[in-house]
Amino acid sequence: MLKRKTIDKNQTVAAIVNNDYRTADVFRKHKIEYCCGGKYPLPIACEMQGVNEEQLILELEAATREVNTSNTLDFSSWHIDFLTDYIVNVHHHYLRKALPGIRDYVESFAEGHRKKYTYLDELQKVVVQLQRSFIPHLEEEEEVIFPYIRQISHAYYSRESYASLLVRTLRKPVEDMMEHEHSTTARMLQSMRSLTNEYSTPENACLNHRVTFHKLKELDNDIVQHLHLENNILFPRALAMEKELLNTRS
Repeated sequence: MLKRKTIDKNQTVAAIVNNDYRTADVFRKHKIEYCCGGKYPLPIACEMQGVNEEQLILELEAATREVNTSNTLDFSSWHIDFLTDYIVNVHHHYLRKALPGIRDYVESFAEGHRKKYTYLDELQKVVVQLQRSFIPHLEEEEEVIFPYIRQISHAYYSRESYASLLVRTLRKPVEDMMEHEHSTTARMLQSMRSLTNEYSTPENACLNHRVTFHKLKELDNDIVQHLHLENNILFPRALAMEKELLNTRS
């Protein structure tokens, strides 16, 4: 059963976000200030913005619902088609939705704090670069790499003639992606970690600071898992299948 946090409507908006950073997205959506102006209890904040309180509470509860993934999941045993679908529907979907919002969080935080934290301009550049590089990367995987992997999988398991597959082989584009695109992404993640001291905040950090760094850490964790599934499981399995098909081609 999914765990749902109870939202205490008598708390201030700032206290609700302080308890769970994920609620910040909901307040931003409804243009309710949660940082310096988050001193109002939830009913008053809703009244000031003309927001339905019951609906907002439902959205806050949905945002804080715990969905845990078991550490016992054996991704390497999944059918390769299912694994590619998982990567697209979980990791690609997350990145397309999260990256623009995280960029906004960083830009908003930098706007008011760049004099105090001199690394923010560089952090902002890294986040922008990450967003710009990932969209074409996702499109290449979804439109070129993954369809070819599915063809290989189908031919491998059904023992079809290799002649029905694309003429080119998978190794070159996969190696290019792993050596260049994925390694560039890894360097950008390392840069974000270094600039933010592993996403740590000082004790007197404002709420916007903490939310922004939580968002960056969440992004980092998702990308690391994404790259692991591709570099260590999906691509090696696909390449092994392709190699066997090439070796048995008549």
